[in-house]
Amino acid sequence: MEIEEGSTNVYADLGRPDADEMQIKAQLAAKIGEIIKRRRLTQVEAAEIIGMPQPKLSGLLRGQFRGVSEAKMLNCLARLGRDVTITVGPARRRSGAGHIEVLSC
Repeated sequence: MEIEEGSTNVYADLGRPDADEMQIKAQLAAKIGEIIKRRRLTQVEAAEIIGMPQPKLSGLLRGQFRGVSEAKMLNCLARLGRDVTITVGPARRRSGAGHIEVLSC
């Protein structure tokens, strides 16, 4: 059996055209789930705080976030008591193309 090492983005490894967007959403969803767990909130309580129906929140936490925008997810983090900072700067790569990443404290 041949084993191939993947990249840091499973969506790109799967050939998804929206791989970068999906990776960002996955990271944001994981952070939302982490905060809910740390605060020991039920999904019903968390859904009320973030202003999202509980079934939609449940789907988001299970990786079904296709219908949820990054902006909505950032708003969820803010409603859960997190500051969200967006920094725009020059690309670090010589190709001129920048990248998007999620960093959390």
